[in-house]
Amino acid sequence: DRRRDSPAAGSPIQPIIKDVGEVYSRLLDHRPVIQGEIRYFVKEFEEKRGLRELRVLENLKNTIFETNERVLPKCEQAMQESLSETFKRLQAANAMIHRLQEREYEVRKLQAEKVMAREEKCIAHWEEFMKEQQHKRAEVDEEHRKAMERLREQYSEMEKELAKYVSF
Repeated sequence: DRRRDSPAAGSPIQPIIKDVGEVYSRLLDHRPVIQGEIRYFVKEFEEKRGLRELRVLENLKNTIFETNERVLPKCEQAMQESLSETFKRLQAANAMIHRLQEREYEVRKLQAEKVMAREEKCIAHWEEFMKEQQHKRAEVDEEHRKAMERLREQYSEMEKELAKYVSF
């Protein structure tokens, strides 16, 4: 568009302008060279990177294949063996704990029965003691009543005796 609009479009200066443009392009305009270098760099980078990524992917594929085919079954087998052994041990421990709990329950039950027997014995002893105390109290009360009766008789006799002497 510029060439059509420029005043030297049909003049003999045109080949000069064209030569100056080519000189300018070769000396000052580095875009084609840079673009070529960029294309070359990208091409080399993609080829090398593609090969490197291909190797990485191949290594990953081999590792995954080895893991799936060899390592995983070994791990599963070891885990199953360990888990079954661990499960057996846990069952044995659970059974032992259950037996210990039963023994402890029996011991506590026996202790509770002994405590109840002691309490009943103490209550029976206490009731016997209280009956004995009431009986002794009744005996003491009876002795006291008899002693009071004797004292009354003695004092009444003493009064009669005194009454004999007062008549003087």
